[in-house]
Order: sequence, then structure tokens, then C-alpha cells
Amino acid sequence: MIETDLLIIGAGPVGLFGAYYAGFRGLSVAVMDSLPEPGGQVTAMYPEKLIYDVAGLPAVKGQELVDRLVEQAGQFDPAYLLGQRAEVLDHGPEIVEVSTEQGLEVAARAVLITAGIGTFSPKRLPVGQEYEGRGLRYFVPKLAELADLDVLIVGGGDSAFDWAISLEPLARSITLIHRRTKFRAHEHTVERVRTSRVRLLTPWEVRDVAGDDRIEAVEIVNNATQESERIEVQAVVAALGFLADLGPMSRWGLDQRKRHIVVDSAMRTNLPRVFAAGDIADYDGKVKLIATGFGEVATAVNNAVPLIRPGAKIFPGHSSDAH
Repeated sequence: MIETDLLIIGAGPVGLFGAYYAGFRGLSVAVMDSLPEPGGQVTAMYPEKLIYDVAGLPAVKGQELVDRLVEQAGQFDPAYLLGQRAEVLDHGPEIVEVSTEQGLEVAARAVLITAGIGTFSPKRLPVGQEYEGRGLRYFVPKLAELADLDVLIVGGGDSAFDWAISLEPLARSITLIHRRTKFRAHEHTVERVRTSRVRLLTPWEVRDVAGDDRIEAVEIVNNATQESERIEVQAVVAALGFLADLGPMSRWGLDQRKRHIVVDSAMRTNLPRVFAAGDIADYDGKVKLIATGFGEVATAVNNAVPLIRPGAKIFPGHSSDAH
């Protein structure tokens, strides 16, 4: 059993800023996430993509933003409980207990849910799933891992095209295939790929994956002509989208609206001592931005403090006035 003042469920940007702010308020903090590293959807899906709407940063790569938030939170030494999916929540008058799918138990005086879009899992490639971890991947958190490799990217959305652009300077060769002739990706991004050295093929899809210990080649087929081709590759990135839902949280008794958690102006849920902030939280007029989530999580932490430390003020003053 791990004991802490505040348990934050979700280690994306909003959760990481919440860890900093809770530490600033003098609370002990644990941050839980089902993914093996902090950063949430940003790290998993677009670490190299530029983000333009974070205050004070004209442009920042997703992974750089996460690294800065981890550094900021690190001033107060939060405990990271990574690779742990929150499964069961029980709340008493003063303590909320959360147990994970992996058997970890956490007792907290308040819980703050910052789980973004909830539990998300990639749509699997129909063939070659036995090569997952051996050349087949669904996310590219570290581009350098694919340096000097022949890479096949499968998909027609923003993630597929973003990874193609990001990997072009690093990979030996890149082929991007999509089963349709039209793309979901932004037109400007598509045009950048068309004018790059990336080989772009439509309407093609993967028929077979071959190799011994790791992927060595794939067979692709043209849906219109049934023409097939064998391509030697050492890595396949399947960017086919993902499925998202609240997962076990949907059974906790939280008020929900369209797979989101309903909160009030203090970011309180309907459950005692349970708050929510960021994309997973919902209220009238909600605008889903990272900047919005930063404000929400500070509001949630400040309103949780009097529950954790009776007699403490909601507003602590400005950080510039603190030592």
C-alpha cells in the first residue's frame, strides 16, 4: 500500500503540471499512468510534432514540453507509478483507495483524474501482430530507434504523415501506404510528403509480414488492381488510429457525458474527494486545449488542498511571492 496526499491518474501534460502545482502547495503526490513513461498521448503519438498554443512558447515539440514539465514537477519529487492501470476506486470519509490491474494499492486523501481521452489502445494491423515489439510498432516515441532502417508506414491520418516527415532525415528509406486514395491528414502535411523522398502508395495495404526474429519484409497489395509487391523493411509503423474510452473508470460511479467526466467550477466530480481536469473533464462551454487543462488542474489542486489539510486556504498566493 502506497500512501500519499494526492493521487493523480494520468501522466500527460496536465497531470504533470498538476504534480508540480500540488508540490508547490506542499502536498505529497503520486502520478499513475498505464503507459510506461510520462507524457501520455503527446509522448505516445506525436513527440516530434510542434505545439503552438502553449503560453510563452511560440513553438515547442511535444516531447520537449513533456521533458520540461517533468523537470518542473521534479522539484517536489513526485512518485511515478507507471505501467499501472487504475482499476478499482473505493472512497471513505477521508481516504480514497485506488487499486491497479497489476495489484498495486494506493491510499490518497484526494484523487485527481487527468487521463486525457481515457484508456486508449491502437487499432491493430490485421496481419503480422506476432511481430509486435520485433519491428512492428504503433507509436514512435523515439525517432532515433528507426535511424538507418527501411521503414513502412501504414495509414492515412495526421500521425502517419507526421511520422513520415519526422523520419525522413533519419531513415534509410520510407514507404507510406494507405488503403484509400483520400487521406484524413491535413492537406499541407500531405503535400510536404508528396514533395519529399517518401514513397507514397495508394490504394495499397499489407497482405503479409515475413521475417525470423524480426521483420525482414512485407508483402503489400493494390486494392484496385490486385497487384502485389514485396518490400524489404526492418520496421513497420501502423498508424491506423486508436480506440479510446474511460475503461475501468466508467464503473466508478462518476457522472459522465459522452465518455467524459462531468465536473463543477471547482473541478469536483460527483464523488467525494475526486476531481478531474484536462480533456477528460467536461462542463458547459469546455474548450479542449492544453492551456485550458493547465488552468483546470491548478483549480482542482487548490480546491483539494482544504480537504487534505483542513484549515488551509484555497488560494495560496502567487508563486512569485513564495520562497
